[in-house]
Amino acid sequence: MERLLNEKIEKRLASLPKTPGVYLMHDKNGEVIYVGKARNLTNRVRQYFSRLNSKQAKVAAMVSQIDDFEYIMTDTEIEALILEANLIKQYKPYYNVLMRDDKQYPYIKINTNEDYPRIEIVRKVVPDGAKYFGPYQAAHIIREMLDSVYRLFQMRSCKKNIEKAQQRYERPCMNYQMGRCSAPCAGKISKEAYAEIVRDVVDLLSGKHEKLEKKLREEMFKASDERNYELAAIFRDKLKAVERISERQKAGQPNLNDKDVFAAAIFEKRTMIQAFFVRSGKLSLASKFELTEAESEAEALSEFIKQFYETAESIPKTIHISHEFEDMELVAQFLSEKKGSKVVISEPKRGDNKKLIDMAKKNAEDELKHLETNRQKEYARTIGAAKKLGEVLGIPYPKRMECFDISNTQGTNSVASMVVFTDGKPDKKEYRRFRIKTVEGPNDFASMAEVLKRRLTEGYMAGDSDHGFGVMPDLIIVDGGKGQLSTAVEVLESMGLENIPIVGLAERNEELFKPYMSESLVLPRASDELRLVTYIRDEAHRFAITYHRSLREKRVLESELDRISGIGDKRKKILIEHFGDIEGIKNADIDSLCAVKGIDIRTARNIYQHFRK
Repeated sequence: MERLLNEKIEKRLASLPKTPGVYLMHDKNGEVIYVGKARNLTNRVRQYFSRLNSKQAKVAAMVSQIDDFEYIMTDTEIEALILEANLIKQYKPYYNVLMRDDKQYPYIKINTNEDYPRIEIVRKVVPDGAKYFGPYQAAHIIREMLDSVYRLFQMRSCKKNIEKAQQRYERPCMNYQMGRCSAPCAGKISKEAYAEIVRDVVDLLSGKHEKLEKKLREEMFKASDERNYELAAIFRDKLKAVERISERQKAGQPNLNDKDVFAAAIFEKRTMIQAFFVRSGKLSLASKFELTEAESEAEALSEFIKQFYETAESIPKTIHISHEFEDMELVAQFLSEKKGSKVVISEPKRGDNKKLIDMAKKNAEDELKHLETNRQKEYARTIGAAKKLGEVLGIPYPKRMECFDISNTQGTNSVASMVVFTDGKPDKKEYRRFRIKTVEGPNDFASMAEVLKRRLTEGYMAGDSDHGFGVMPDLIIVDGGKGQLSTAVEVLESMGLENIPIVGLAERNEELFKPYMSESLVLPRASDELRLVTYIRDEAHRFAITYHRSLREKRVLESELDRISGIGDKRKKILIEHFGDIEGIKNADIDSLCAVKGIDIRTARNIYQHFRK
């Protein structure tokens, strides 16, 4: 046992019980950084502080952060497993293996407790008694399915309070006219008939397609025998829609042929799980799940399966995995209790199931390589490009770059923009825009001087801060050639900030100018650093132009409103805030104008008639 332990840990290690339970590791700030379960708390927790475990990089890194720990005893190891899963979900500890962005995978929800339930797309399963189907790999899969469901079953998609809508005798909306809703809001369908529709949809989304397909086929043949070919065509189209949905559908009540297949792969500190879902003997859908860094594929599968089936709508009888893990039998017991019948977890060694595993693992490895390739490209475009730019300019890595641009038209409404790129990416929450206050006429040099002074003065006044003007730039880029650069350098020197690197970017040949250098720097035409610099400049230009245009339109609108009888500054402000622009006011009718607070009928008529002369 290592002796370099603090007093709290030594005391707790001495008093650990030899019972099943869960332990929570805390750092010096009291944050939970790891949650684990144990058959024997004494043996398991003591292992973390042994010399043997210190050889494992991840464990050693975690142990170095542990300042204290606590434990919760349970009666059985199954109870410890359940409690561990709940605590991991609650705390999301840094050193536990977690599903990344677990809320990104969408589900279909139908609240069967309501009289007229609708179909919802949600990102989280909660124990509210509703039916959940999923998770699905992407939202577009759900949208494609629901498009067919609405045409086939006419379930409502709106959020209306149906009871109140019926009391108000509302008219049905366009979806009813298009045959995509049965209009319960207008009393066009009874509760019983709507409930039958809901049952059919639940069966369909649960994978029970055969019964519905048989029913539609019988109706189609019956209509055909009666020579009602138009109705037969409708049933034919519905049958095709059911078949399309069944091809895309994953979640369902398992039968003897149902199984889930999971393969894990680790590459460049990223962990990927490839899942295949077999329903009714057919591979119905495949999904990928990225996890936080895991020590091994076995550890990744162990943690993933517990988290995945915590919210799954159904659990199959058989689960095949690519790597056996330590508590596999315990997890199978836990899932069996949750399912209400036996669940088997196994690593196939031969046959078709082994082929499925091999195919899943190959897909997981391929996805990781694809992600790594994209990561490298993204790095080259952002941080890598910024580092190269710093090397070319002979300055340290410019983590925060600020670019300034001036915009005016004939000297009116002069404005400036400041865009910020952090680690080579647009940091839009840090963008700022300025109205020029001290410069008369179209003087871009003086305007640039004013803006830089205001920005740097604000930064000095803000002091040390991790956002906003309080963070001083590592590189300033001004949109313009030597003239704008000289103006900006004078501002920096006058404020004693000449240590801040600054360059000017001339648009004609995309040249960079450094202070007191006659020759420009020309970056390689296809280089990432040139793309980054021009992206920053174009973003600053866009931001300035957008602001300038909005001010110009507002000025035109205000001058137009000044010509209308009964409109003063207060009413101008109210109208602009309500309608947004002059087109909105021009197109408004008298009733809409009267609906604006502070606009009476006479003023509304004056406005209406003014724009229609």
